[in-house]
Amino acid sequence: MPFLIRTLLPRRTALLGTLAACAALAAGTAQAAAAVGQPAPAFTLTDTSGKTRSLAEFKGKTVVLEWTNPGCPFVRKHYDSANLPGLQKEFTGKDVVWLAVNSTEKAASDYLAPPELAGWIQGKAGAPTATLMDEEGTVGKAYGARTTPHMYIVNPQGTLIYAGGIDSIASARVSDIKTATNYVRQGLNEALAGKPISQAQTQPYGCTIKYKS
Repeated sequence: MPFLIRTLLPRRTALLGTLAACAALAAGTAQAAAAVGQPAPAFTLTDTSGKTRSLAEFKGKTVVLEWTNPGCPFVRKHYDSANLPGLQKEFTGKDVVWLAVNSTEKAASDYLAPPELAGWIQGKAGAPTATLMDEEGTVGKAYGARTTPHMYIVNPQGTLIYAGGIDSIASARVSDIKTATNYVRQGLNEALAGKPISQAQTQPYGCTIKYKS
């Protein structure tokens, strides 16, 4: 074997090994997402008023995370019917923190800039503690959020205790709300009563989140 080939082969093998390790690490990172029973991923985002908000500032409180996008008919179902605004008011009145998160990328046709998004939620009588902008999709991907709405509950110790749908009927029909099991209300009532959540993971439904490529 020529000297040059004998010299390059070990280097090539080492390089391929390094690339394989990096690819495996990247794949593991891409697949990692928040899991019920584990610490909720920390985050810092800017709200629609330009204020910096973080999950850490609400430590010691129960926190709801609601992924939203006004362009989605499933989101409009729950706002037009006052279902989501009602939940927000009901539980923020019980000292629960409610954070709406918009992970829609800026290039999407239904993206709303912060003032427009705030105006839309206000116009629907929404009452989240804050509405957070996640245009880069970092937080949405950390939580594994797939749809709007996609709902999460974090307990006062910072553990994720619920992930899934808002209720049990996956439709955009307002008429289905009254017969559906509202998983978020059920889970919050159980958590606030000091009980384990009976259905801690359910299937989310809605529109696919338009993440930045």
